[in-house]
Amino acid sequence: MNTIYFTSDHHFGHTNIIKFSDRPFESVEEMDEELIKRWNSKIGKNDRVYHLGDLGLCKSYRMKEILDQLNGKIYLIRGNHEGAAQANPQRFEWIKDYFELSVPDADAPNGRQKIILLHYAMRVWRSSFRGTWHLYGHSHGNLPDDPMSRSFDVGVDCHDFYPLSYQEVKHIMLQKNWTPPFKDRE
Repeated sequence: MNTIYFTSDHHFGHTNIIKFSDRPFESVEEMDEELIKRWNSKIGKNDRVYHLGDLGLCKSYRMKEILDQLNGKIYLIRGNHEGAAQANPQRFEWIKDYFELSVPDADAPNGRQKIILLHYAMRVWRSSFRGTWHLYGHSHGNLPDDPMSRSFDVGVDCHDFYPLSYQEVKHIMLQKNWTPPFKDRE
């Protein structure tokens, strides 16, 4: 069975992100190599990967070299650093600004978990009051997590530079203290 993964903010080729995000790498080459290794250690050739933006900040030919090494079918949600990625559209299943994903899950309402995918964090989103999840990136772990909200940052800086599977995301979401805001009004 193919697995669904979520990730964000790799910033392949971006030397300054090492300093900006206090990443534990000596060089951009070391960072890129390790990020590719960690990606491929979890993601298989036919797995689906929803990348929530800022894939890389490098030349388009370098991005192509990196994309050619990454496993999975990649769906890209545009971030604010996508020039090199968008110059290689053939590598993506699609490129969008926003997406509402529906994942079959027997534990979810009506047997489907809805997930809002956007590069940026939102405080409310479509059907958030019904338990729809929201995954985002952009903040590199600098936005405090809200334990009462079914949302969080899937960026690599928050998850030891690994993508997260749907099951890992589900586990994190179910640890939150979220309760339906209108539960007592029905």
